[in-house]
Parts: sequence; C-alpha cells; structure tokens
Amino acid sequence: MNNHGGTAVALVGATASGKSALAHHLASQRGDVSILCVDAMTVYRGMDIGTAKPTPAERQQVDYRLLDLVEANEEFTVAQYQVAAREAASEVWMLGGAVLYVGGTGLYGRCVLDDLEIPGQFPEVRAELESRVNDLPALYEELRVLDPVAASRMEPTNERRVVRALEVCLGSGRAFSSFGEGLFTYGPVRVVQVGLRRNFDELDVAIEVRFRRWMDEGLLNEVQQLARRSGGLSRTARQAVGYRELLRHVEEGARLEGCIEEAIIQSRRLARRQRSWFQRDPRIEWFDEPGAAARRLTDVLNSPDGFVRD
Repeated sequence: MNNHGGTAVALVGATASGKSALAHHLASQRGDVSILCVDAMTVYRGMDIGTAKPTPAERQQVDYRLLDLVEANEEFTVAQYQVAAREAASEVWMLGGAVLYVGGTGLYGRCVLDDLEIPGQFPEVRAELESRVNDLPALYEELRVLDPVAASRMEPTNERRVVRALEVCLGSGRAFSSFGEGLFTYGPVRVVQVGLRRNFDELDVAIEVRFRRWMDEGLLNEVQQLARRSGGLSRTARQAVGYRELLRHVEEGARLEGCIEEAIIQSRRLARRQRSWFQRDPRIEWFDEPGAAARRLTDVLNSPDGFVRD
C-alpha cells in the first residue's frame, strides 16, 4: 500500500466509553491535531447537550470539525457526511495538521476510513415506496426478487431498510447489495483504528450518570426549543437517542421520569450495538485503559503507520 493522504488515526468505541475526553486531551497536548467528529447527530445545530458536543471552551482549545453542519429540521445522509469529511480532512492536511477521527457511528466511520461507495438518493422512488409501506411483506418480496442478497441481510419487518434497499435498486438500476459489500468485508488498513473499551457494568452506570447530568444542564429545555422551531426536527434528527424519548414528553405529554428511564435504557442498548459493530472489524486495536490507548494513538501519529493508505 502507498501513503496517499496526510497524517491520520481513528479512535472508536461505544458511547460513554471516554473517547471524547481522551481525544480532547491528546489533541490539546499536541497542538497539531484536528478532531473530525464521526457522529450522525453532532452534525445538527442546536443538538448540543444530548450529543455530548464539545463545549465552546473546548472548541477554543482544539480544532473540531464536522460539527453543526445543518439545521435540526434538515435531513442529512451518510453520503453528505462522506463528502464533508473528505473536505475537512483535506483542509487539515493542506494546513500541515494531523487528523484524529473520533466517534461511535460505525457506518459513518466505515464510509470515511474505508472510502466506501455510497448509493445515491432517489426521492421520487422513495415517496412511491413509502406510500405502499402498509403492505410491507409485498415490498420485501419485491426486494427479494430484485436483490436476494440484500433481502437476506435484513429482517422482513425492518421498514426503513427494506424501503431504502428497494429505493436504490429501482433508482440506480443496481443491486443495493453491490454497494454494501464493504460493510461485510474488511480490507487492508487505510487508517489505523484504536478502540477504547469499557466493561458494560461501568458503562451502564456512566450512561445513567451522564444522562441525568445532561438533564440538570438543560437537555429538556434544549429539546423543547428544537421542537418549537419551524419544521421541528427532521426524521433523522428525531432518531437521536435521548431526544427521541424526551420528545414523547414534549409532544405527547408522556411522564417525564418514564421518558428519562427509557432514554437511559436505549442509550445502554446503543452502546451494545456499537460495541458489536466495532468488534466485527478485526483491524481495530482494542485497549481497556485510556492511557494505553492514548500512547498507541501517539505512537501511530509519530510513525509511518499514521497515514491514510491506498
């Protein structure tokens, strides 16, 4: 493989595992590192507390990229993220800096770290399919005929995935599975990935403590303000764990404590899904202790391994 990009390394792991604090400390100590946030929800302006965005003070200390890209009432796709991430990394390298990719959104990470080909959007096709979701079994059968490989990779009851796969098949004229092979195979290392792991007992406690701290810091007020804005929250933004549950209180009058408890449960489930996603990737180097992970990140940044390679 040949080095083709600038200096780069990635830090991955589940939510509340300590990635953000470790990355901020490392970047602030070095001075030449920009953090590129690999998160599906920190791209939305106004969604700050419940996405654990860096504070204004932290942003003055470290160069953070890929935050606040769109309004919360806008849709934002993985393809748009990929373009923004490429541009951000190129700018950092052009200025002579190093890139530290940090986050827990696995698909966003793969699309950047492995430069995956992302299928396009076909709104008219999607609208027609969504008008037929009351007969989801028929849509799944249509997908099974057009792309049996994609159909075999999803539950017939997963409306979002069935519709998206059919949208791509019909809109592009290509099998949806032909775009997604990279998610099921792991090629050579383009960017070294360091994983920070925390046992689930500790993680579960940390998730609850963090969420209740967010409530004290004004998360409910943040959700209320977002819901009152023109257009509210987009379909994608509404799926953010924590926001989704509190919106039930704000919009439907559900009991607040029940929504808080559900948000904590869903955050814990998210952590397990994230861990499962990352553990499938044999290229990730795992560390249980933040100091050890920080040393490995530093070693990579200071070595010939610390480059994007193709």
